[in-house]
Amino acid sequence: MSHGTNGGVRQHVLLDGDTLTLEEVQAVALGRARAELSPDARQRVRRSRALVEARLEDGEPHYGINTGFGTLAEVRIERADLERLQRNLVLSHAAGVGAPLPLVEARALMLLRANVLAKGVSGIREETLDLLLALLDRGVAPVVPERGSVGASGDLAPLAHLALLLIGEGEALVAGGRDDAASPSKMERMPSREALRRVGLAPAVLQPKEGLALVNGTQAMAALGTLAVLRAERLAALADLAGAMTLEGLLGSHRPFAPEIQAVRGQPGQIAAAARLRELLAGSELNASHQGPGCHKVQDPYSLRCMPQVHGAARDGIGFCRATLAAEVNAATDNPLVFPETGEIVSGGNFHGQPVALALDVLAVASSHLAAISERRVEQLVNPSLSGLPPFLAPQHGLNSGFMIAQVTSAALVSENKVLSHPASVDSIPSSAGREDHVSMGMTAALKARQVLENVRTCLAIELLVAAQAIDLRAPLRPAVKVAEAHRRIRAVVPRLDEDRELHRDIEAVCRLVDDGQLDL
Repeated sequence: MSHGTNGGVRQHVLLDGDTLTLEEVQAVALGRARAELSPDARQRVRRSRALVEARLEDGEPHYGINTGFGTLAEVRIERADLERLQRNLVLSHAAGVGAPLPLVEARALMLLRANVLAKGVSGIREETLDLLLALLDRGVAPVVPERGSVGASGDLAPLAHLALLLIGEGEALVAGGRDDAASPSKMERMPSREALRRVGLAPAVLQPKEGLALVNGTQAMAALGTLAVLRAERLAALADLAGAMTLEGLLGSHRPFAPEIQAVRGQPGQIAAAARLRELLAGSELNASHQGPGCHKVQDPYSLRCMPQVHGAARDGIGFCRATLAAEVNAATDNPLVFPETGEIVSGGNFHGQPVALALDVLAVASSHLAAISERRVEQLVNPSLSGLPPFLAPQHGLNSGFMIAQVTSAALVSENKVLSHPASVDSIPSSAGREDHVSMGMTAALKARQVLENVRTCLAIELLVAAQAIDLRAPLRPAVKVAEAHRRIRAVVPRLDEDRELHRDIEAVCRLVDDGQLDL
């Protein structure tokens, strides 16, 4: 639940374990909102903790409370060693490797873990949950290596690195102030104990069940996936804009986007993409210039004519991923789960990452097609036999190579996406002495999807750059109003190519426009 505020003050997101949205996750991760525990959630947390403490007194073995973990579940632990058991669990599971998660992903991970705990079925103490939220609010984030999870009992290694921060171990990133909480350039890396001291907080001494409550779950893959699917939605809209610009530069037909064509097929993504293209192409002098009996073009190539079908299918795939993640960010993925209403503490398998892994594989595949068809449109632009424009849109071609290698760069990224789009979720590798004998590889799917989307962004930026040149070459005729506005914004940072220069700078400039939302028309 979000509550907006005035005067530029950050909005508040109340965590209750049930109503968190993907947009709220992003807002908190970016430092645009503060997360707080709802009063009802606090009461649920207290009730579930009371049940855990009651079970400590009944003399029976309870998994994760007074036993070992995984294949050591039958090993009973003495009461005097229970604090040490939880600490050892966190230390031993913090085995991640590789580059740290970017700050925004680490903050999303913290928020999602807090929201799961807020459901009141984890058995954690409210003091420990409050510490997690206080760290998030004060701009302290864990250093979490991005590799080491197979999605077995969830994202054990990444979540253990998060738990290290709470007990004053491992490393942390600390902001200069709350306004800098999500600014990587304002962060200082230091030992977690020093980070806690700097912001006036004390490390937690984990009590029975708390270590397991912190490390069991799918929040790493869900954190990356949430940010990825929101980015994919923006890129799907950008793909329509890039395609519209190319269509104008190539004097393509608007007729394949007619609503009656889409209606008789009935695919929702296709209908939405075609409507968006019609909106982007409204009021085009270029289109009017080649209508009527003088036009000899019968059909455009598929990369133009079939944009609604291809972009629409990508939208539908992205939509499937959104629906899965919208459920997962509010899902209880611990083991065991604590149910105060029935007095039961039950072991299950909600930590298994298969739903998220499959959805993120779909996200990678769906998004990759936005880049693949974009690269084909760039080829249409730079190939004089297809475009009717100068070779590679270069002035004095021969002396200048124009956008020849921009198309090659796009092709390289598209080919990389073909490899990255091989699904991770069809793989499995047994772990934990065979107890975890089928795993999801959900974090691998998340990391691959993230890279696919980075490549898609760059491919679309290349198309926008090249299409802007084609529109220049069609002057004095003007393109559609929104295409003209996109062209203006591109030209504000990248001048027309009149002589060869370092194209990587131009590509980077358009990528920044994309990332800053300047082309979200």
